[in-house]
Amino acid sequence: MLLSGERALPQQIFVWATQANNQLIALPHGTSLLLYRAPGLLPAAASKGEGGLRLVNRENALAAAGESFYRQQPLAAQLNLSRLIYVDDLARVLLTESRPVVAGRLAGALRAGSRPDLADELMKTMRSAGHDVRESNPFEHPLPALGVFAREESPYAQRIRLLWANMRQQVIDHFPLPPPNALGLASILADIEARYVTDAYHSLSIEGYRVTTQLIERVRNGNWNPDGTDESERNAMAAKGYFDVHHLVKDDIGAVCSGANGGTVFRTRLSEWYRTLWGASVKAGLLHPADLAGYRNDPVYIANAAHVPVPKDAVRDCMPVLFELLETEPHAGVRAVLGHLVFVYIHPYMDGNGRLARFLMNLMLTTGGYIWTIVPVERRNDYMTALDQASAYNNILPFAQFIAALIEAQTRERLASPG
Repeated sequence: MLLSGERALPQQIFVWATQANNQLIALPHGTSLLLYRAPGLLPAAASKGEGGLRLVNRENALAAAGESFYRQQPLAAQLNLSRLIYVDDLARVLLTESRPVVAGRLAGALRAGSRPDLADELMKTMRSAGHDVRESNPFEHPLPALGVFAREESPYAQRIRLLWANMRQQVIDHFPLPPPNALGLASILADIEARYVTDAYHSLSIEGYRVTTQLIERVRNGNWNPDGTDESERNAMAAKGYFDVHHLVKDDIGAVCSGANGGTVFRTRLSEWYRTLWGASVKAGLLHPADLAGYRNDPVYIANAAHVPVPKDAVRDCMPVLFELLETEPHAGVRAVLGHLVFVYIHPYMDGNGRLARFLMNLMLTTGGYIWTIVPVERRNDYMTALDQASAYNNILPFAQFIAALIEAQTRERLASPG
């Protein structure tokens, strides 16, 4: 699982040791370690990207995995198979242990994952040693293609491609159609501006800032004191940064409505969104200027979530994949929902990821015919739980339904309001 770029905290880890006593060690949040008394240890190596954990070598892990692994974890199975360049080491393990049934399963899995050359090579090698090998496909459903990226990208980037491919149809199936009478740019921007105070209040409150609608209004009107007399300097600077980015996003909506590709606009403007979000805080001395430099260089964690964002070294590999997926995705709802999800899945910055993800979501929604959608702070738990279900358990349905319900409710409110 870890070799495939999995970032969900497992409920249980099996620790193989010849001197163990099959002891179960309970850990917080319903997780545990099982110290398994193994008859012998499989070949393993320390993994730099996983804090030095000794992980079983890929070929040995594939040979040891049962048929249920392909049904329960198809994405991890496909990603591990995609990392194989040759089958020599895998065949050596299977021949040494005399495992023709496993060889047939692996050959079928390789063929299902668009690796017929390796499947044929494995079958020929096993049969040349006298084994009667029957090929069988262990996957329950067809696999999305990884194409030319299979061996050129990290498993974290590949995982994002597969998540997008596996999830997009579910988003489409549960997403509302945009209203039949699409608003023009002037009406879109007027509606966004009319709801700005409510949007800023909820988006900032979700992130734990103590802001009021009065503070947000004063910041918008320029009638505020940046020296610390407004509730707290930190909250005021957060409101100022949010206001400044909001202006940038409105400009970007105009560019997309004029024909620019939304994914390309996001690619070229994200760094400016980030610098602007924190610019006021840097000027006030609350952050160091170096904090504006770009993507994070440290690990980051999400409170009370099973998902752990990708390692810092993988961020620069994953972000271009997100940009490309946004640029090539034809469905506005998919761009909005999966764009938001993948952005927080990566967590490219040390802070501000949630606000930037919601700005991304609304850039894609408003330019796709939908309303600028506010996530209420009162629904924060539902929102975070739905995101974690998608990130940690590959279950996009709760998040897609959550955003779709907000869009429908807020669209009805807009249509019912005078003017």
